[in-house]
Amino acid sequence: MSESMLIELQVPGDLARFALPPGVQSRLQELLDKQDQGKPLTEAERSEAEGLVNLAEFLSLLKMRAERAAG
Repeated sequence: MSESMLIELQVPGDLARFALPPGVQSRLQELLDKQDQGKPLTEAERSEAEGLVNLAEFLSLLKMRAERAAG
């Protein structure tokens, strides 16, 4: 049997502006472009790219939820 838990958090009003900083976004794009060009990523680059993608997805989710809560 699974259980559910509801947690309420106060979200700062400017959370909707959360996104990767331009330099970090540029680095992620550089890694993705390299991969798209068929150039293999090193293990460190692959790990970095995965972490940045996860962070970008997390920030997008926070932004979407903040917008939904505000609307």
